[in-house]
Amino acid sequence: MAAEISPGEYKDAVLFLATAGIVVPLFRRWNISPILGFLGAGVVLGPFGLGSFAGQFPWLAAVTVDSPDDISQLAEFGVVFLLFMIGLELSWERLRLLRRYVFGLGGLQVALSCAVIASAAMLLGQPAPAAAAIGAALALSSTAIVMPLLAEKKRQHSQAGRATFAILLFQDLAVAPILITLAVLARRGEGDFAARDLLAFGPAAVGLLILVVAGRLLLRPMLRSVAKAKSEELFMAASLLVVIGAGLLAALTGLSMALGAFVAGILLAETEYRHEVERTIEPFKGLLLGLFFVSVGIGLDLSRLIAQPLPILGIAAGLIVLTGSVVYGLGRLFGLSNRVALESALLLAAAGEFAFVIIGSAMTTGVVARDIGQTVLVAVTLSMFVIPLLATVGAKFGGRPGGGAETMDPLPADANPDEASVIVVGYGRVGQLVGDMLTRHQVAWVGIDRDPRPVGAGRRSGGQIFFGDASRAEFLRLCGLETSRALVITMDNPDGAEAVVAAAREMRPDLTIVARARDAHHATRLYDLGATDAVPETIEASLQLSEAALVDIGIPMGLVIASIHERRDEYRKALNRPDSAQGRRRMRDAR
Repeated sequence: MAAEISPGEYKDAVLFLATAGIVVPLFRRWNISPILGFLGAGVVLGPFGLGSFAGQFPWLAAVTVDSPDDISQLAEFGVVFLLFMIGLELSWERLRLLRRYVFGLGGLQVALSCAVIASAAMLLGQPAPAAAAIGAALALSSTAIVMPLLAEKKRQHSQAGRATFAILLFQDLAVAPILITLAVLARRGEGDFAARDLLAFGPAAVGLLILVVAGRLLLRPMLRSVAKAKSEELFMAASLLVVIGAGLLAALTGLSMALGAFVAGILLAETEYRHEVERTIEPFKGLLLGLFFVSVGIGLDLSRLIAQPLPILGIAAGLIVLTGSVVYGLGRLFGLSNRVALESALLLAAAGEFAFVIIGSAMTTGVVARDIGQTVLVAVTLSMFVIPLLATVGAKFGGRPGGGAETMDPLPADANPDEASVIVVGYGRVGQLVGDMLTRHQVAWVGIDRDPRPVGAGRRSGGQIFFGDASRAEFLRLCGLETSRALVITMDNPDGAEAVVAAAREMRPDLTIVARARDAHHATRLYDLGATDAVPETIEASLQLSEAALVDIGIPMGLVIASIHERRDEYRKALNRPDSAQGRRRMRDAR
């Protein structure tokens, strides 16, 4: 007999799903970051929000969270998945391209902001360890809010966007060392720090070494084996195993789960499975990170803002002024124009999501007093709520990307080496020949295939080939479709080719799409779906046979080539006829 189900046991889960399904879409419609929606929902649903009135109004207990501790335990996986995704973004080639700005501009920003904020905290009476923890936490901006805002405003490829990305990249890299440093500060306690205290980190160092070696040896073969099964469910299970398994291995050796997932992400960043894993993990990361921010909101006592409005508002305003001033000054020092430096400063002035992780860890270990930590976190939340406003003001100062406001460009234009001028979908014999011709003409390209064998062979020969399903818009975006000049589809699967054309055309109405077609009927369908050119195998083979035969029997080659081109154009016009859906659309656009 099935066990009885108590609806109350699932109330917290239902409240979170209602937040994700109702509140967050409203915030998206209002062009406000969903993270702020999760934070706000957590504050409202927590014991310091509606829960504080449950005594007077018992019915409110039905719409408030009963078990904040249970939610916070699961919410920790949000940070684990976030660090894993950040690791996936940190390819060595990307770091090489932006090394001066990541390690120079970004490194100086973190160091100076941390020093300035920590000095201010010490002046306000905080001991040195607590001041250092607060300074490190508040020196980091919000990757999860700033980068989506840049994408929405189409400014991620502007100078300010690339400068902001470089600084955020170093901030993400700095999280793991900061957490390790906090552990050192916690172990120090009240006594003097001695060299022998470092021996306590021996198991952690060994665990990290095991994680790196095991990842190097096992990750690619495991994913290759799963990819051969051609099962989306198995690949999803393997991806989740990598994230959670790496996190647990790190935790067993004294490191944080987030650091273990971060290392696993870095190891996967250099493999052909990077983009497919990223696409697979993204929904889990989004939900769990949302749960993390809900748990943060639940723990925020905004009654402190009512009781201490001036200190909290002063901390939030001071943080924005101090961090913004540091970013602006460093930007000018590194050659950014006045407008670009100002936009970057406004984008990065507020605190970010890692402040909750670092301050939370510092409070747990006793480095920061809980009362002080909670006050700082309320100020962090307020600063995060004004990021969209700061981004809007910054965009007005920065001017239109590519316009007169951005007159100098000290940053490399390509911050993502995986993005290329042409994407080739299908890396069989035809795709390899297309790639070879692109290389001969010095055109940057990336290849995509669902079969791990040609993908592996292409990677071994030095090509940028990725395993994945190109019919999924998110995967195409990760491969750089938004900035590519053309998409070439060489798949011998007619249905698959049509799905890729449809997905690509939906994302990029202006993109050049050249597709391989099985025959004339298939070419017509591809044109209807939005292909710029469709090349039928049967027609092209007959034209090449005709060309060879005519030349061999003595017809002048010039005449033959001219007639072949003329016949090819006739076929193309006939297939892409005006009465087709694509033809009607083109005629309508022309009018």
